[in-house]
Amino acid sequence: MIACLVVPAFELKAVLRTRTPDERPAALAPATDREPLIGSVTEAAETLGVRCGMRLGEALSICPDLVLVEQDPAEVERAWEGILRALEETGFAVEPAGFGCVYFESGGVERLYGGLEATLRRALAAVGSAWEPRVGAAGRRFAALAAANTARPGRFLVVSDERVAEFLAPLPLELIPLERRRARELRELGLRRLGELAALPDVAAAERLGQDGRRAWSLAKGGQSSAVRGRRPPAELVEILEFPEAVANELTLQHAFATLLEQILARPERKRRFVRKALLGARLATGGSWRRPVSLREATAEPDRLSSALAPKLKELPAPALELRLELLELADEEGRQLELLPTAGTAIDAKLHDAMRQLQAAVGPGSICTIVEVAPWSRIPETRALLVPRDG
Repeated sequence: MIACLVVPAFELKAVLRTRTPDERPAALAPATDREPLIGSVTEAAETLGVRCGMRLGEALSICPDLVLVEQDPAEVERAWEGILRALEETGFAVEPAGFGCVYFESGGVERLYGGLEATLRRALAAVGSAWEPRVGAAGRRFAALAAANTARPGRFLVVSDERVAEFLAPLPLELIPLERRRARELRELGLRRLGELAALPDVAAAERLGQDGRRAWSLAKGGQSSAVRGRRPPAELVEILEFPEAVANELTLQHAFATLLEQILARPERKRRFVRKALLGARLATGGSWRRPVSLREATAEPDRLSSALAPKLKELPAPALELRLELLELADEEGRQLELLPTAGTAIDAKLHDAMRQLQAAVGPGSICTIVEVAPWSRIPETRALLVPRDG
């Protein structure tokens, strides 16, 4: 069975857990460099009509007492990594699908814990009741996600293959991840439930909505039963420099970054491996945090190239910094590059292609590279002639 663990409003809960409890309705404030849309909301705010993704002005007009909580990406990532590690230490190979949502398979540990239900209880216990996690299990990914969103806090819900269609039919269409334009188009067509979308002929969904509509139609029927791919453990190379007082001077920040870079490259844990993905972060004087991940075009350990890729990000700091942080998120497998006197024809192109694929996976995540596989070349509908199958780099 494929299991999905969901922590609703995780980003907001991760920030609020470090603050004094407040019963007033709250929502995650919009990012400074993005459209003014609020993030996750508390139950008190949701009861008053405030929704995630709502414009800030509209949310304040509905609830003038709404408390805006400043975003803290560093704390969110720290808390989420703690949850993932807790699940891994319990024996699950996890595949994160964004903050607050993770997939894992129960088959490998069911005998260890004494059945499916005991396994799901163990997963809930590993996360902890304070997060109010919910778990859903089914034979397919989307059905497991829908079950997790339907389950009560701290509980699990198992949906058998025979009940998938019956279970999904009355659920709202918002469970399907769609662009706003596509979601609005479906609502204008009078579709409100998953069962209404699943009842449409495959041809009608493909012709009217294209590839997105066909994918939504497939999810409404339960989605695919693809296997869960456990994540690669991240590298744990971190260097932190705390300032005695808030710093906004660019020259001082540049010197601090150069010190961090020199220290982290000298760490023995790096073992002369090249850096493929790094992250520059800061704790801000305003109370929040700031993080900028950078995926390098080619893995390297040269200080000048790393500095050229990371140092310019310091200009994007939205406020004075109390702490500067440098992390190496992903390291290349090789320790160096052995050059050839006469390389074989095509070897250089294959190596560059492989590096490009690894670079894309580091920047976007697993499943970002797909192979086109013909399944019905005789079909008159272009969307049904081939499938996109994820492939490893």
